[in-house]
Amino acid sequence: MNAISWFEIPAIDIDRAQNFYETIFGISMVNLDSQNLSMRAFPVKEMMKNISGALVHNKDSYTPSANLGTLVYLNANPDLQNILNKIEPAGGKIFIPKTKINDEFGHMAIFKDSEGNRVGLHSFL
Repeated sequence: MNAISWFEIPAIDIDRAQNFYETIFGISMVNLDSQNLSMRAFPVKEMMKNISGALVHNKDSYTPSANLGTLVYLNANPDLQNILNKIEPAGGKIFIPKTKINDEFGHMAIFKDSEGNRVGLHSFL
């Protein structure tokens, strides 16, 4: 059983945030807009069997933060440096460059996204 089943990353401008994450990960996000909020989900093969999350905009409930709250680490395998190289050109900022955790757990990095959120990356290489 996984400790995480779903995560949400706040967005001020959902289209800008979607473009940022699609650019750095080379993905197409899934539109899950509802009546009360705008949501773009990270793609997975089977939503009910895999951990995933979304960018979410609702001005009354979500506030981006570069220094408060939970820190989510996104899967950047095989090598997070490939994604780090795209962050600043896409409008983000690298806070902590690729850093080795240890031989068993691989590498991590932390960046600020286009919306001002602090987000982590993890890879084994």
